[in-house]
Amino acid sequence: MSNESQVEKARQYCEQEGARFTHLRETVYALLLDKKGAVGAYDLLDTLKETESNAKPATVYRTLDFLLELGLIHRVESTNAFVACHHFGCSHPVQFLICDNCGLVKEIQSEGLQDTLVKQAQAHGFQVSKQTIEAHGLCTSCQ
Repeated sequence: MSNESQVEKARQYCEQEGARFTHLRETVYALLLDKKGAVGAYDLLDTLKETESNAKPATVYRTLDFLLELGLIHRVESTNAFVACHHFGCSHPVQFLICDNCGLVKEIQSEGLQDTLVKQAQAHGFQVSKQTIEAHGLCTSCQ
């Protein structure tokens, strides 16, 4: 799916959820779609300032919080950066393969991994509400 189609899908999803997909939110989401790796908030701010000269850190953080809340993006915890989600609108476990050389971030889904984690958590009386697993290494191109 093209980035333009993905942005349109996000716009429709926000409308369906009763949330405003403002120009700034759309711009930040589109910037994340254009990246192959995770992007930090201040890197986003620098790029955003090229077209939105009055953009401030608080503006970017509020926008990222909105996109996170709706599931349009994910936070890569180990690098404190963000990536676009291409299959939002559903609750899903998140697993990332992160290249330590080029920064590529690949989101994968391993239902078996989630099932194992939930079963082990339940055995300890723990209820998992959110799951993100990050594996660092080298992508095919960097090996």
